[in-house]
Amino acid sequence: MKKLFLYSAIAGIVFTSCTNTSKKAEENQSAAMTADSGEHHYYIDVHNLEPGKVTFADVAAAHQKDLATEGKYNVSFKKFWVDEKAGKVYCLSEATKPSDVENTHREAHGLMPAAVYEVKSGTEAAEVGGKPMFIDVHEMGAGKVTAADVEGAHQKDLAKEGAHGVNFVNYYVDEKQGLIFCVSEAADSNAVKATHSEAHGLMPAYILAVKEGK
Repeated sequence: MKKLFLYSAIAGIVFTSCTNTSKKAEENQSAAMTADSGEHHYYIDVHNLEPGKVTFADVAAAHQKDLATEGKYNVSFKKFWVDEKAGKVYCLSEATKPSDVENTHREAHGLMPAAVYEVKSGTEAAEVGGKPMFIDVHEMGAGKVTAADVEGAHQKDLAKEGAHGVNFVNYYVDEKQGLIFCVSEAADSNAVKATHSEAHGLMPAYILAVKEGK
């Protein structure tokens, strides 16, 4: 009887231990799944290369490598813009955190961004085509602008763009850093400046003539 009681006690301890281990494993798996299914945000990462040292074809090739690698890090690269003359590249993506964007670039081709900005996107308009594309960047100061502020200014741009032959495609705002990236089509950069000036008076720190890829 004593042996039977001892065997029963041991079996109970083993069963409890296995149950707890299994429960912890399930909890860990659930936590991992929750982390993987985290909310996605838009990011713009900026590459500052040497002026005249990068071509659109180079960036398009690197972008294809990003697309081949992005799934591993739960990233979705949307589009990119290249200013060949200035040597600047802007990449738009969706990801759960900026390090996933960086890790994708690192593994895909090793070309790391100088900065990664978490941004909120406006409502995208259709591209007309037939005109050069520009990105104008507004540096408002950290914490000095909200997405609602930018949307209000954007609506004023839309009301004035036709008079200057501009098509504002979209904007992206980093509220934390106070940065706004406006994407537009226009005959030249002066038309973009004129629209901003007439619409709300908020002038960009600089404007880049870019080529877009997807």
